[in-house]
Amino acid sequence: MSLKRTPLYEAHKRLGAKMVEFGGWEMPIQYTSIIEEHQTVRRSVGIFDVSHMGEIEISGRGALELVQKLITNDASTLAAYQVLYSPMCYESGGTVDDLLVYKLPDRFLLVVNAANTEKDFEWVQKNAAALSDVTVRNVSADYAQIAIQGPKAQELLQPLVELSLREMKYYWAVRTRLWDESVLLSRTGYTGEDGFEVYASPKIAQCLWDELLKAGATPIGLGARDTLRFEASYPLYGHELSDEISPIEAGLGWTVKEKSAEYNGKSVLLAQKRHGASRRLIGLKMLAGGVPRQGYKIFLHGSEIGFVTSGMYAPTLEGFLAMGLVNSSVSKEEEFEVEIRGERRRAQRVSLPFYRRPR
Repeated sequence: MSLKRTPLYEAHKRLGAKMVEFGGWEMPIQYTSIIEEHQTVRRSVGIFDVSHMGEIEISGRGALELVQKLITNDASTLAAYQVLYSPMCYESGGTVDDLLVYKLPDRFLLVVNAANTEKDFEWVQKNAAALSDVTVRNVSADYAQIAIQGPKAQELLQPLVELSLREMKYYWAVRTRLWDESVLLSRTGYTGEDGFEVYASPKIAQCLWDELLKAGATPIGLGARDTLRFEASYPLYGHELSDEISPIEAGLGWTVKEKSAEYNGKSVLLAQKRHGASRRLIGLKMLAGGVPRQGYKIFLHGSEIGFVTSGMYAPTLEGFLAMGLVNSSVSKEEEFEVEIRGERRRAQRVSLPFYRRPR
């Protein structure tokens, strides 16, 4: 099966990017080095091609009812052009995906993870079947997406748009024009830094990418995208969230609302929220050498009590860190062991998120 390519594929090749398979797409993992690109975003500004992300459009009089059934968060409070983060769950409480919900004047736009797009679309269609006057469309091919992230993101992007970016609030979007085309611009991101994401046609995205490079932006690959989101302790589907891991277990209780609308998994998730789940996500800092990779076992006093969901070197914090799912009964413990290649290495509990950007 051939890999999909974004509209910016040739641009990545010209820039000398190392390309890898990711979620069925051929994507740039790095251009120079992951650590160098990571530090660029923390200190200045970088641009990401995230055109592989999926977009699902929900319209019609039943649109809000469907969205409310799908997500654990509450979309009924959204104003036009407001953005909402939410998990989408099964009846079991396990997670289908985590996504962004854009409330547009006449419809909703769900932005989902690339590897889950087809699965998510089928799930949305299944849930829409019993509702009247609602239309669901997979519009992923209509969009390319560029993320501009870092403390100088606003400074870099401002000359290319007519509106004042200073006035934009976090998790809000706006329609603006680039090269005489309407694009969707939001103040969102997945790095822990300030930044913006632009949804545009493939042609306009190519123009924007080139102009941002001319303005001095540094292209950033998926490798640094992962280390940046990890330091900010954002969940990654297939790691901190999955069909077997609920949002409550993943520390996302704030996204699980006691709204009047019924949604998939509501009874299970609210029970976990009120009475506690059997597992919880914690942060760990390695006290001995070794990389705590996903799936490695976590021990306490010789007993296995959990596993690493994500672990790697954190460039900003200059240490090896991990997020792990452990039995809730060990909530007061401060020191654990992670089994790395058959040897148990000491690790200390640390607070999440690992990193918060300076205000």
